Amino acid sequence: MLEVIMKRMDVLSKLGNTTDTHRLDELSSALDRIQPIGLVERIQAIAQNMSDMAVRVEQILQRSMAYNRVRDGAFGQCEIPKDPRYPDCPSKMDWMRARWTSDPCYAFYGVDGSDCSFLIYLSEVEWFCPPLAWRNQTTTPTLKPPPKRQAVFQSDIGALMEQVGTGKESLSFMKRRIRRLAAQWASAARRLDDKLRNHWREQKRILVHVGFLTEESGDVFSPKVLKGGPLGEMVQWADILTALHVLGHNLKISFSLKELHGFLGVPPGRGSCPLTGPLPFDLIYTDYHGLQQMKQLMGLSLRKHKCHIRVIDTFGTEPAYNHEEYATLHGYRTNWGYWNLHGQQYMTMFPHTPDNSFMGFVAEELNETERLNIQKNKVKNMAVVYGKEANMWKLQGKEKFLAILHRHMEIHGTVYYETQRPPEVPAFVKNHGLLPQQELQQLLRKAKLFIGFGFPYEGPAPLEAIANGCIFLQPKFNPPHSSLNHEFFRGKPTSREVSSQHPYAEQYIGRPHVITIDFNNSEEFDATIREIMRINVEPFLPYEYTCEGMLERLHAYIQNQDFCSPEAPFPPVNSSQTWLGSAPSPFNLLPNSRILTWASNTSSFSSWPPLTALRVVASLESESCVKACQTAGLICEPALYRFINIRETFSALDFQCEGVESEKNHLFPAFSAEHAECSLQQDPLLFSCAGSSAKYRRLCPCRDFRNGQVALCKDCL
Repeated sequence: MLEVIMKRMDVLSKLGNTTDTHRLDELSSALDRIQPIGLVERIQAIAQNMSDMAVRVEQILQRSMAYNRVRDGAFGQCEIPKDPRYPDCPSKMDWMRARWTSDPCYAFYGVDGSDCSFLIYLSEVEWFCPPLAWRNQTTTPTLKPPPKRQAVFQSDIGALMEQVGTGKESLSFMKRRIRRLAAQWASAARRLDDKLRNHWREQKRILVHVGFLTEESGDVFSPKVLKGGPLGEMVQWADILTALHVLGHNLKISFSLKELHGFLGVPPGRGSCPLTGPLPFDLIYTDYHGLQQMKQLMGLSLRKHKCHIRVIDTFGTEPAYNHEEYATLHGYRTNWGYWNLHGQQYMTMFPHTPDNSFMGFVAEELNETERLNIQKNKVKNMAVVYGKEANMWKLQGKEKFLAILHRHMEIHGTVYYETQRPPEVPAFVKNHGLLPQQELQQLLRKAKLFIGFGFPYEGPAPLEAIANGCIFLQPKFNPPHSSLNHEFFRGKPTSREVSSQHPYAEQYIGRPHVITIDFNNSEEFDATIREIMRINVEPFLPYEYTCEGMLERLHAYIQNQDFCSPEAPFPPVNSSQTWLGSAPSPFNLLPNSRILTWASNTSSFSSWPPLTALRVVASLESESCVKACQTAGLICEPALYRFINIRETFSALDFQCEGVESEKNHLFPAFSAEHAECSLQQDPLLFSCAGSSAKYRRLCPCRDFRNGQVALCKDCL
């Protein structure tokens, strides 16, 4: 119908240009007679639509002509550059042609389906094609980093409380904890400020993204806060937030993907495009859930910016599991790990994995009056069971040792229930239900004994009990629990063997505050309960779990750990491999020992911890560097591995090498006595304190440590 109308209008147009008005009048009259009702309005609507279409076609033609001018003008066509430095450019162009509509972020950066827009994107937003000579390269301003500011300790928590927000029971729990400990944090800050007097601290821009509490990760924790669910992670996150705030850093906090998206400033879409500007943060603290969410949002940018990330990781991640290619090839691949981070970017709850950094948390400190009251009011025959969820009481054989305990002591529980007493809890146990933190503290201040059933592993509660003057009694695991033999650890990125419910309490605190025994040995259990009733202990809290200890440790990490600046190669390139003073190696042997130190007359190299802390030890066969350093009363320090990953270390320890090879292996550097082979580490990401083999004696970089602060060497602050 449109064609017919257009033809008739064309006739009218031609007639209108003649003087034959008589024929025009006749045709008009004929049209008037045949047109149905409303035809004129329909023709007008169609004409308007055609007019709009004509405008759009003209715009498209103009853009096309502009691109043609670029193609055909002085700058040459938008052909794919053949540059050997950018070998992926052609394949990326093919990918863009086929998939550029798969993510809205490409259009956000100006991609419109033309080859020119693909090239501009691949050369200016990503790094796969060379810069284009015909583009004005000054259009992208180079942003100067913000000026450095001094961090000032702050004791007012008002701004922090506002940032934590509301709406979830998990956030309410964290805010209650922050408020309750505020005075202790303020007092600790004053003491540390005095200790660091005249020491300039740089204020960092820090993003904290608590991934496991986001709705997108399922947030299984928030609904369980009031039902006895695990609170260890929330305790730690509350303390991390407070410590960063009190240290005076510029803090942003995110509990949702929407907040994370806004803070990072990533382009809209599904994360296929990178960030073009600098990262607006110096540090990002998150967890494994948050790391996965950042990958979804940042895509390719994560690889560029991941040196800024710190992952809060309760159980630890060993280098063999962290190195994606190595983990896949050698059977260490799990659902966690494989992020190719520096091992010390993972931060643990306890100092059990020296390949990682120890973040920790705090337990409440007692003043002198509280300590005296506890000593006076202890009930010598009162025990509290560690286990607030009913399923923690399902331990096989518990009836036997609980019956022995019941003969000597009054047993109290804090197991959650709604209406009915949990059937798993024996009738002779006085169950208080789930207690608020302050009421639990009061219960622990009266009790003599805090007893664990073997689960949960490595939580904060035993430290809180010991700090309130309890003795912690826990079961020894024989054989130790690990990812190789126990369901709970299966899939976790560590081969660590857990010798008891709380290895830190066993190893770093020990008797009389912590007693670890075989619960299946009834005679030993009975004798231990009698012993506990006789002895008196004072409240004890390791310095590293005080507010001041955590502030000191976190301050040292923030000011000294740098995973973004590439380390200078060692030994230095073009060095003659001879050391200052013509010594055959940079090491000295400590008198009457097999331990090497860094020679003081050797050239100094920038390092944290400093080289003055280094002690080099050779492990026994089948012994890890964690164990070898512990045996020498030291701590394994992976940051110092690069200084001992040289052939001179073998000769300084009297290892006779028939050959020296370099290989990717998380046990290297190491010596094989069977083949007289010395092996160096090829990939710095695989430097690892963990791991052992009957074939190798490993070279281990150990260090000293500050009293009560195992994370820091004596010269580290």
